Amino acid sequence: MPETEVFNEARVVVRKFLARPQHEGVGAIVRRSIGRFELKYFDPFLVLDEFSVTAPAGFPDHPHRGFETVTYMLQGAVTHEDFEGHKGTIGAGDVQWMTAGRGILHSEMPAAQGTQKGLQLWINLSSKHKMIEPKYQEMVSKDIAEATKDGIKVKVIAGEALGTKSPVYTRTPTMYLDFTLKPGAHLQQPIPVSWNAFVYVLEGEGIFGSPKSLSVTGHHLLLLGSGDGLEVWNKSSKNLRFILVGGQPLGEPVKQLGPFVMNTEEEIDQTIDDFENFVNGFEKARHWRSGSALGLDF
Repeated sequence: MPETEVFNEARVVVRKFLARPQHEGVGAIVRRSIGRFELKYFDPFLVLDEFSVTAPAGFPDHPHRGFETVTYMLQGAVTHEDFEGHKGTIGAGDVQWMTAGRGILHSEMPAAQGTQKGLQLWINLSSKHKMIEPKYQEMVSKDIAEATKDGIKVKVIAGEALGTKSPVYTRTPTMYLDFTLKPGAHLQQPIPVSWNAFVYVLEGEGIFGSPKSLSVTGHHLLLLGSGDGLEVWNKSSKNLRFILVGGQPLGEPVKQLGPFVMNTEEEIDQTIDDFENFVNGFEKARHWRSGSALGLDF
């Protein structure tokens, strides 16, 4: 068993959702767990989608402002392009951390045969960071920090686990950990006491928060209550895989209209005006089209 972590108060599951499939983009299917009717916002997290897309379906040219997107590929590959001239393909295990800031227009389309699967998380930006310049951080799978111990493997996309830290800088303080627990494994993971945190189960089944809790299976989102750590048990005969995500709440008002997230209705109105008139960060949107939109790549 892992060395015992000392928690003042272990977190328990306070709400559980099954993320059901819905249509999004053009022909894509997503399982949305944050950003839906029952859970519109979990400060600082705006959206969590588990997506499944097969060409020619995808997410063609669309704008963003005021937050960050984290795309983590689980299967296949996706090509992304934007109006700043940035283009790249991320495959299974790769991560793209995009700061939309004051504005970006981009596309995300399948880049391989068959079905492409992954997770996309939207992280809100504070009012002082909403209008910063767009930025990308990309990590290929082999460069993501990884640690193993006593039947536990973790990919440390952001934050720290099992003594291993990620070099990724997050403007909104965030942890993003991909755990795999072998049968019989027991995890004790610290979480900053002031942060909101959740689990999303990808594969297998596990017991979260309390040894007396019921086992939870794939496609479930678990909101964690107060405390400074999480315990997880895999009492099944198969591997358990889940992500643990936490973030420092911003405590600011949120106004959202689709891909635009600001603090006031006036800022949303200004964003729409900026996008429609190609100004204040959207100048390049006037003439830019992605290669997929032009029919060059797909």
